[in-house]
Amino acid sequence: MEKNEDFHSSFVIFDNVRKSYDGENFVVKNLNLGIRKGEFLTMLGPSGSGKTTCLMMLAGFETATGGQIRLAGKPINHMSPHKRGIGMVFQNYALFPHMTVGENLAFPLEVRNIGKVERESKVMRALEMVKMEKFANRRPAQLSGGQQQRIALARALVFDPQLVLMDEPLGALDKQLREHMQFEIKRLHAQLGVTVVYVTHDQGEALTMSDRVAVFNDGKIQQLAPPAELYERPDNSFVAQFVGENNQLSGVVESLADDRAVIRLKTGELIDATAVDVTSKGQQALVSIRPERVEFASAAMPKGTRTLNAQVLEIIYMGDMLRGRLRIAGSDDFIIKMQNTLDQARFTPGQNIQVGWHTEDARALVAG
Repeated sequence: MEKNEDFHSSFVIFDNVRKSYDGENFVVKNLNLGIRKGEFLTMLGPSGSGKTTCLMMLAGFETATGGQIRLAGKPINHMSPHKRGIGMVFQNYALFPHMTVGENLAFPLEVRNIGKVERESKVMRALEMVKMEKFANRRPAQLSGGQQQRIALARALVFDPQLVLMDEPLGALDKQLREHMQFEIKRLHAQLGVTVVYVTHDQGEALTMSDRVAVFNDGKIQQLAPPAELYERPDNSFVAQFVGENNQLSGVVESLADDRAVIRLKTGELIDATAVDVTSKGQQALVSIRPERVEFASAAMPKGTRTLNAQVLEIIYMGDMLRGRLRIAGSDDFIIKMQNTLDQARFTPGQNIQVGWHTEDARALVAG
Protein backbone atom coordinates (compact mmCIF):
# COMPACT_ATOMS: atom_id res chain seq x y z
CA MET A 1 0.00 0.00 0.00
CA GLU A 2 1.20 3.50 -0.79
CA LYS A 3 1.54 6.11 1.95
CA ASN A 4 -1.28 8.64 1.52
CA GLU A 5 -1.33 12.25 2.68
CA ASP A 6 -2.54 11.54 6.23
CA PHE A 7 -0.36 8.46 6.77
CA HIS A 8 2.19 10.13 9.04
CA SER A 9 -0.49 11.74 11.23
CA SER A 10 -2.31 8.44 11.83
CA PHE A 11 -2.84 7.12 15.36
CA VAL A 12 -1.40 3.68 14.51
CA ILE A 13 1.27 3.39 11.83
CA PHE A 14 2.86 0.34 10.22
CA ASP A 15 5.82 1.84 8.33
CA ASN A 16 7.39 -0.62 5.87
CA VAL A 17 6.86 -3.45 8.38
CA ARG A 18 8.10 -6.94 7.53
CA LYS A 19 7.89 -10.24 9.39
CA SER A 20 9.77 -13.48 8.77
CA TYR A 21 10.09 -16.47 11.09
CA ASP A 22 12.97 -18.12 9.21
CA GLY A 23 14.79 -15.14 7.69
CA GLU A 24 13.82 -16.16 4.14
CA ASN A 25 10.04 -16.32 3.78
CA PHE A 26 8.05 -13.24 4.74
CA VAL A 27 4.53 -13.58 6.13
CA VAL A 28 4.16 -9.77 6.16
CA LYS A 29 5.77 -7.89 3.27
CA ASN A 30 6.64 -4.18 3.42
CA LEU A 31 3.36 -3.18 5.07
CA ASN A 32 2.41 0.50 5.07
CA LEU A 33 -0.82 1.16 6.93
CA GLY A 34 -2.14 4.17 8.83
CA ILE A 35 -5.08 3.70 11.21
CA ARG A 36 -7.01 6.82 12.22
CA LYS A 37 -7.79 7.66 15.81
CA GLY A 38 -11.28 6.49 16.73
CA GLU A 39 -11.88 4.34 13.64
CA PHE A 40 -12.94 0.72 13.44
CA LEU A 41 -10.52 -0.97 11.06
CA THR A 42 -10.82 -4.64 10.18
CA MET A 43 -7.98 -6.80 8.88
CA LEU A 44 -9.69 -9.35 6.66
CA GLY A 45 -8.17 -12.29 4.85
CA PRO A 46 -7.81 -16.07 4.57
CA SER A 47 -5.68 -18.15 6.92
CA GLY A 48 -1.98 -17.43 6.42
CA SER A 49 -2.55 -14.04 4.79
CA GLY A 50 -0.62 -12.11 7.49
CA LYS A 51 -3.51 -10.36 9.23
CA THR A 52 -3.15 -12.03 12.64
CA THR A 53 0.64 -11.61 12.57
CA CYS A 54 0.12 -7.86 12.09
CA LEU A 55 -2.24 -7.76 15.07
CA MET A 56 0.23 -9.70 17.23
CA MET A 57 3.07 -7.33 16.27
CA LEU A 58 0.88 -4.36 17.22
CA ALA A 59 0.03 -6.03 20.55
CA GLY A 60 3.70 -6.81 21.25
CA PHE A 61 3.38 -10.60 21.18
CA GLU A 62 5.43 -10.78 17.96
CA THR A 63 8.46 -8.67 16.97
CA ALA A 64 8.75 -7.10 13.53
CA THR A 65 11.69 -8.30 11.43
CA GLY A 66 11.97 -4.87 9.83
CA GLY A 67 10.22 -1.52 9.63
CA GLN A 68 8.62 0.43 12.45
CA ILE A 69 5.28 0.37 14.29
CA ARG A 70 4.18 3.61 15.97
CA LEU A 71 1.31 4.26 18.38
CA ALA A 72 0.25 7.86 19.05
CA GLY A 73 3.52 9.02 17.49
CA LYS A 74 5.80 6.76 19.60
CA PRO A 75 7.82 3.81 18.25
CA ILE A 76 6.68 0.63 20.04
CA ASN A 77 8.67 -2.15 18.30
CA HIS A 78 10.68 -2.89 21.44
CA MET A 79 8.11 -1.85 24.05
CA SER A 80 6.76 -4.71 26.19
CA PRO A 81 3.05 -5.54 25.71
CA HIS A 82 1.87 -4.38 29.16
CA LYS A 83 3.40 -0.94 28.62
CA ARG A 84 1.51 -0.28 25.39
CA GLY A 85 -1.83 0.28 27.15
CA ILE A 86 -3.73 -1.79 24.60
CA GLY A 87 -6.92 -3.76 25.33
CA MET A 88 -7.12 -7.28 23.86
CA VAL A 89 -10.10 -9.54 23.12
CA PHE A 90 -9.46 -13.12 21.98
CA GLN A 91 -11.68 -15.83 20.49
CA ASN A 92 -11.14 -18.13 23.50
CA TYR A 93 -12.03 -15.33 25.99
CA ALA A 94 -8.79 -15.89 28.04
CA LEU A 95 -10.61 -15.35 31.35
CA PHE A 96 -9.06 -16.60 34.59
CA PRO A 97 -11.25 -19.57 35.65
CA HIS A 98 -10.39 -19.29 39.38
CA MET A 99 -11.48 -15.64 39.55
CA THR A 100 -14.97 -14.18 39.64
CA VAL A 101 -16.14 -11.88 36.85
CA GLY A 102 -15.43 -8.86 39.05
CA GLU A 103 -11.93 -10.13 39.89
CA ASN A 104 -11.20 -10.77 36.20
CA LEU A 105 -12.08 -7.17 35.40
CA ALA A 106 -10.18 -5.81 38.39
CA PHE A 107 -6.95 -7.61 37.44
CA PRO A 108 -5.76 -5.21 34.69
CA LEU A 109 -6.51 -2.33 37.07
CA GLU A 110 -4.50 -3.90 39.89
CA VAL A 111 -1.41 -4.31 37.71
CA ARG A 112 -1.71 -0.60 36.92
CA ASN A 113 -1.73 0.18 40.66
CA ILE A 114 -5.22 1.70 40.63
CA GLY A 115 -6.74 2.03 44.12
CA LYS A 116 -9.55 -0.21 45.38
CA VAL A 117 -12.35 2.40 45.33
CA GLU A 118 -11.54 3.47 41.78
CA ARG A 119 -11.14 -0.18 40.74
CA GLU A 120 -14.61 -1.06 41.97
CA SER A 121 -16.10 1.95 40.20
CA LYS A 122 -14.40 1.11 36.90
CA VAL A 123 -15.38 -2.57 37.13
CA MET A 124 -19.05 -1.73 37.63
CA ARG A 125 -19.00 0.83 34.83
CA ALA A 126 -17.45 -1.72 32.45
CA LEU A 127 -20.00 -4.36 33.42
CA GLU A 128 -22.82 -1.87 32.82
CA MET A 129 -21.41 -1.18 29.34
CA VAL A 130 -21.90 -4.80 28.37
CA LYS A 131 -25.10 -5.24 30.42
CA MET A 132 -23.54 -7.79 32.79
CA GLU A 133 -23.58 -5.92 36.10
CA LYS A 134 -25.58 -8.70 37.82
CA PHE A 135 -22.87 -11.28 37.13
CA ALA A 136 -19.95 -9.76 39.04
CA ASN A 137 -19.74 -12.62 41.55
CA ARG A 138 -20.01 -15.51 39.12
CA ARG A 139 -17.09 -17.49 37.74
CA PRO A 140 -16.52 -17.89 33.98
CA ALA A 141 -17.61 -21.56 34.05
CA GLN A 142 -21.06 -20.41 35.22
CA LEU A 143 -21.54 -18.24 32.12
CA SER A 144 -22.58 -19.02 28.55
CA GLY A 145 -20.19 -18.45 25.66
CA GLY A 146 -21.87 -15.17 24.78
CA GLN A 147 -21.74 -13.97 28.39
CA GLN A 148 -18.04 -14.88 28.63
CA GLN A 149 -17.33 -12.89 25.48
CA ARG A 150 -19.10 -9.87 26.96
CA ILE A 151 -16.90 -10.15 30.05
CA ALA A 152 -13.78 -10.45 27.89
CA LEU A 153 -14.87 -7.31 26.06
CA ALA A 154 -15.50 -5.47 29.35
CA ARG A 155 -12.06 -6.49 30.63
CA ALA A 156 -10.43 -5.05 27.51
CA LEU A 157 -12.24 -1.73 28.07
CA VAL A 158 -12.07 -1.45 31.88
CA PHE A 159 -8.83 0.56 32.02
CA ASP A 160 -9.95 3.05 29.31
CA PRO A 161 -7.45 2.08 26.59
CA GLN A 162 -7.13 4.26 23.51
CA LEU A 163 -6.72 1.16 21.33
CA VAL A 164 -8.50 -2.22 21.49
CA LEU A 165 -7.38 -5.22 19.43
CA MET A 166 -9.82 -8.04 18.70
CA ASP A 167 -8.62 -11.37 17.27
CA GLU A 168 -11.55 -13.38 15.82
CA PRO A 169 -13.54 -12.57 19.00
CA LEU A 170 -16.87 -13.98 17.78
CA GLY A 171 -15.58 -17.13 16.09
CA ALA A 172 -16.76 -19.49 18.86
CA LEU A 173 -20.34 -18.16 18.96
CA ASP A 174 -23.36 -19.44 17.03
CA LYS A 175 -24.67 -17.44 14.08
CA GLN A 176 -27.52 -15.58 15.83
CA LEU A 177 -25.43 -14.66 18.87
CA ARG A 178 -22.49 -13.67 16.67
CA GLU A 179 -24.68 -11.25 14.71
CA HIS A 180 -26.06 -9.78 17.95
CA MET A 181 -22.55 -9.28 19.34
CA GLN A 182 -21.46 -7.53 16.14
CA PHE A 183 -23.98 -4.78 16.82
CA GLU A 184 -23.06 -4.67 20.51
CA ILE A 185 -19.39 -4.11 19.68
CA LYS A 186 -20.30 -1.42 17.15
CA ARG A 187 -22.51 0.27 19.75
CA LEU A 188 -19.67 0.35 22.26
CA HIS A 189 -17.27 1.65 19.63
CA ALA A 190 -19.61 4.53 18.82
CA GLN A 191 -20.26 5.22 22.50
CA LEU A 192 -16.62 5.24 23.64
CA GLY A 193 -14.83 6.53 20.54
CA VAL A 194 -12.04 4.01 21.10
CA THR A 195 -9.85 2.91 18.16
CA VAL A 196 -10.53 -0.74 17.27
CA VAL A 197 -8.39 -3.04 15.12
CA TYR A 198 -10.38 -6.20 14.41
CA VAL A 199 -9.12 -9.40 12.76
CA THR A 200 -11.47 -11.83 11.01
CA HIS A 201 -11.69 -14.16 8.02
CA ASP A 202 -15.48 -13.58 7.87
CA GLN A 203 -16.13 -11.06 5.10
CA GLY A 204 -19.76 -10.52 6.17
CA GLU A 205 -18.58 -9.58 9.66
CA ALA A 206 -16.02 -7.16 8.19
CA LEU A 207 -18.61 -5.44 5.98
CA THR A 208 -21.10 -5.13 8.85
CA MET A 209 -18.80 -3.65 11.48
CA SER A 210 -16.01 -1.63 9.90
CA ASP A 211 -15.29 1.97 8.99
CA ARG A 212 -12.56 0.62 6.70
CA VAL A 213 -11.41 -2.88 5.76
CA ALA A 214 -7.86 -3.92 4.86
CA VAL A 215 -8.02 -7.08 2.73
CA PHE A 216 -4.89 -9.19 3.20
CA ASN A 217 -3.47 -11.91 0.97
CA ASP A 218 0.05 -13.30 0.76
CA GLY A 219 1.40 -10.88 3.38
CA LYS A 220 0.17 -7.76 1.57
CA ILE A 221 -2.86 -5.49 1.67
CA GLN A 222 -4.77 -6.03 -1.58
CA GLN A 223 -7.22 -3.19 -0.96
CA LEU A 224 -7.99 -0.74 1.87
CA ALA A 225 -11.42 0.89 1.64
CA PRO A 226 -14.80 1.46 3.33
CA PRO A 227 -17.09 -1.60 3.12
CA ALA A 228 -19.35 -0.29 0.34
CA GLU A 229 -16.39 0.63 -1.86
CA LEU A 230 -14.73 -2.71 -1.22
CA TYR A 231 -17.86 -4.59 -2.24
CA GLU A 232 -18.95 -2.42 -5.15
CA ARG A 233 -15.53 -1.56 -6.59
CA PRO A 234 -12.95 -4.31 -5.89
CA ASP A 235 -9.45 -3.44 -7.09
CA ASN A 236 -8.48 -6.90 -8.33
CA SER A 237 -9.76 -10.42 -8.89
CA PHE A 238 -8.72 -11.63 -5.42
CA VAL A 239 -10.77 -8.95 -3.62
CA ALA A 240 -13.72 -9.45 -5.97
CA GLN A 241 -13.78 -13.18 -5.26
CA PHE A 242 -13.00 -13.04 -1.53
CA VAL A 243 -15.38 -10.26 -0.49
CA GLY A 244 -18.96 -11.37 -1.04
CA GLU A 245 -20.28 -13.82 -3.60
CA ASN A 246 -19.21 -13.12 -7.14
CA ASN A 247 -19.55 -14.51 -10.65
CA GLN A 248 -16.47 -14.50 -12.87
CA LEU A 249 -16.48 -15.17 -16.61
CA SER A 250 -13.16 -15.72 -18.42
CA GLY A 251 -12.16 -14.06 -21.67
CA VAL A 252 -9.75 -11.69 -23.40
CA VAL A 253 -9.81 -7.93 -23.85
CA GLU A 254 -11.31 -7.14 -27.26
CA SER A 255 -11.05 -3.34 -26.96
CA LEU A 256 -10.43 -0.55 -24.43
CA ALA A 257 -11.74 3.03 -24.40
CA ASP A 258 -11.45 5.34 -21.41
CA ASP A 259 -12.72 3.34 -18.42
CA ARG A 260 -14.66 0.84 -20.52
CA ALA A 261 -13.58 -2.58 -21.82
CA VAL A 262 -15.17 -5.06 -24.18
CA ILE A 263 -14.33 -8.65 -23.24
CA ARG A 264 -14.71 -11.57 -25.63
CA LEU A 265 -15.68 -14.62 -23.61
CA LYS A 266 -14.26 -18.07 -24.37
CA THR A 267 -17.56 -18.99 -26.02
CA GLY A 268 -17.43 -15.92 -28.29
CA GLU A 269 -19.95 -13.57 -26.64
CA LEU A 270 -18.96 -9.93 -26.09
CA ILE A 271 -19.39 -8.31 -22.66
CA ASP A 272 -19.18 -4.59 -21.80
CA ALA A 273 -17.54 -3.87 -18.45
CA THR A 274 -15.82 -1.19 -16.40
CA ALA A 275 -12.05 -1.50 -16.92
CA VAL A 276 -10.37 -1.87 -13.51
CA ASP A 277 -6.80 -3.08 -14.04
CA VAL A 278 -6.82 -4.40 -17.60
CA THR A 279 -4.50 -2.36 -19.83
CA SER A 280 -4.19 -3.83 -23.32
CA LYS A 281 -6.03 -5.64 -26.11
CA GLY A 282 -5.57 -9.42 -26.03
CA GLN A 283 -4.97 -9.50 -22.27
CA GLN A 284 -6.45 -12.41 -20.32
CA ALA A 285 -9.31 -11.04 -18.21
CA LEU A 286 -12.18 -11.91 -15.91
CA VAL A 287 -15.56 -10.23 -15.97
CA SER A 288 -16.78 -9.90 -12.37
CA ILE A 289 -20.50 -9.46 -11.62
CA ARG A 290 -22.39 -9.74 -8.32
CA PRO A 291 -25.34 -12.23 -8.32
CA GLU A 292 -27.84 -9.59 -7.16
CA ARG A 293 -26.91 -7.26 -10.08
CA VAL A 294 -27.91 -9.74 -12.77
CA GLU A 295 -31.17 -8.75 -14.49
CA PHE A 296 -33.54 -10.64 -16.75
CA ALA A 297 -33.68 -9.28 -20.30
CA SER A 298 -36.63 -6.95 -20.70
CA ALA A 299 -37.76 -3.86 -22.56
CA ALA A 300 -36.82 -1.79 -19.49
CA MET A 301 -33.10 -2.53 -19.82
CA PRO A 302 -30.92 0.32 -21.19
CA LYS A 303 -30.77 0.52 -24.97
CA GLY A 304 -27.77 -1.33 -26.38
CA THR A 305 -27.30 -3.53 -23.30
CA ARG A 306 -25.72 -6.82 -24.28
CA THR A 307 -27.54 -9.91 -23.05
CA LEU A 308 -26.48 -13.54 -22.71
CA ASN A 309 -28.44 -16.73 -23.27
CA ALA A 310 -28.73 -18.85 -20.14
CA GLN A 311 -30.35 -22.04 -18.94
CA VAL A 312 -31.79 -22.41 -15.45
CA LEU A 313 -30.16 -25.37 -13.68
CA GLU A 314 -31.69 -25.00 -10.22
CA ILE A 315 -33.65 -22.60 -8.03
CA ILE A 316 -33.17 -22.71 -4.25
CA TYR A 317 -35.74 -21.20 -1.89
CA MET A 318 -34.03 -19.22 0.91
CA GLY A 319 -37.00 -17.47 2.52
CA ASP A 320 -36.45 -13.80 1.73
CA MET A 321 -34.37 -14.65 -1.34
CA LEU A 322 -34.44 -17.02 -4.29
CA ARG A 323 -31.05 -18.26 -5.44
CA GLY A 324 -30.62 -19.55 -8.95
CA ARG A 325 -27.79 -21.40 -10.67
CA LEU A 326 -27.49 -20.90 -14.42
CA ARG A 327 -25.53 -22.40 -17.29
CA ILE A 328 -24.08 -19.43 -19.13
CA ALA A 329 -21.14 -18.92 -21.53
CA GLY A 330 -19.79 -22.39 -20.81
CA SER A 331 -20.09 -22.10 -17.01
CA ASP A 332 -22.50 -24.14 -14.88
CA ASP A 333 -21.90 -22.09 -11.74
CA PHE A 334 -23.31 -18.67 -12.60
CA ILE A 335 -25.37 -17.51 -9.61
CA ILE A 336 -28.29 -15.08 -9.49
CA LYS A 337 -30.14 -13.77 -6.44
CA MET A 338 -33.72 -12.53 -6.53
CA GLN A 339 -35.90 -10.96 -3.86
CA ASN A 340 -38.79 -13.24 -2.93
CA THR A 341 -41.63 -10.87 -3.83
CA LEU A 342 -45.09 -11.57 -5.25
CA ASP A 343 -44.27 -9.92 -8.58
CA GLN A 344 -40.91 -11.68 -9.01
CA ALA A 345 -40.74 -13.74 -12.18
CA ARG A 346 -40.63 -17.48 -11.43
CA PHE A 347 -38.35 -19.90 -13.26
CA THR A 348 -38.06 -23.66 -13.43
CA PRO A 349 -35.01 -25.88 -14.04
CA GLY A 350 -34.39 -26.43 -17.73
CA GLN A 351 -35.95 -23.11 -18.76
CA ASN A 352 -34.01 -20.96 -21.27
CA ILE A 353 -33.81 -17.25 -20.44
CA GLN A 354 -31.74 -14.17 -21.27
CA VAL A 355 -29.86 -12.13 -18.68
CA GLY A 356 -27.89 -8.89 -18.65
CA TRP A 357 -26.63 -6.14 -16.37
CA HIS A 358 -25.57 -2.52 -16.32
CA THR A 359 -22.05 -1.97 -17.65
CA GLU A 360 -20.93 -0.25 -14.41
CA ASP A 361 -21.92 -3.39 -12.44
CA ALA A 362 -19.53 -5.58 -14.44
CA ARG A 363 -15.80 -5.15 -13.80
CA ALA A 364 -12.99 -6.23 -16.13
CA LEU A 365 -10.09 -7.53 -14.06
CA VAL A 366 -6.74 -9.09 -14.87
CA ALA A 367 -7.07 -12.85 -14.63
CA GLY A 368 -5.25 -13.84 -11.42
